[in-house]
Amino acid sequence: MDIFAIIGVVIAFAAIIGGNMLEGGQLAALLDTPAGVIVLGGTLGAVMLQTPLVRLKRAVNLLRWVVWPPQRDMSRSIRTLCDWSRLSRKEGLLGLENLLESQKDPFTRKGLALLVDGGEPHNIRRTLEMDLEARTDSDLAAAHVFRAMGGYAPTIGILGAVLGLIQVMGSLADPSALGQGIATAFVATIYGVGFANLLFLPVADRLRALIVREADARALVVEGLTAIAEGEHPKAIEVRLGGYLERQ
Repeated sequence: MDIFAIIGVVIAFAAIIGGNMLEGGQLAALLDTPAGVIVLGGTLGAVMLQTPLVRLKRAVNLLRWVVWPPQRDMSRSIRTLCDWSRLSRKEGLLGLENLLESQKDPFTRKGLALLVDGGEPHNIRRTLEMDLEARTDSDLAAAHVFRAMGGYAPTIGILGAVLGLIQVMGSLADPSALGQGIATAFVATIYGVGFANLLFLPVADRLRALIVREADARALVVEGLTAIAEGEHPKAIEVRLGGYLERQ
């Protein structure tokens, strides 16, 4: 669990709510069910209209990465690939066959299977890079769903405020209700801007960073397996892959 992300969310919302209370505002003034329905419901509906169902499902699945990001230890991956290189030089590529079942990552298992089957280095690279590109593009498109939500929410918040003001205009005969009515109307704007800038946009950028990190980790595997197929010395492979450590 990435506790740092949780702390960030707590700090962001606590700062807004705490600042409001320091200025003499009341927490109850920020709680408005109709405004929440308008902003969250409108934003969700717009995104559902914009996004294909498959991509929307992928976005929901990626959301858990915010708190439970995939664990990638590139240093360990480099050591593993170098060990595989030593084993292949000692026993041949078929000596790696017994390692297939122990690989939990489907991408790594597929690449190792191609290597064991004696695939040409350029074919191994081409096959794995096609998979990598397709997966990365799909994940980035899914992360963009949250950026789209961050774009819609403020506008729908303004729409909610206008709807509230329309209701206020209907109460002009009762001046005592105008102040409270206007305050309630603008809560929708707060919700729209707040959710966009404190939640949706940060989530989108965080997912994008994690997706890029995952792509780098898989690119390292592609490079390492290709180097093994080319028969490079383990030390040369270690140096070749060392540059990926700078991308973490």
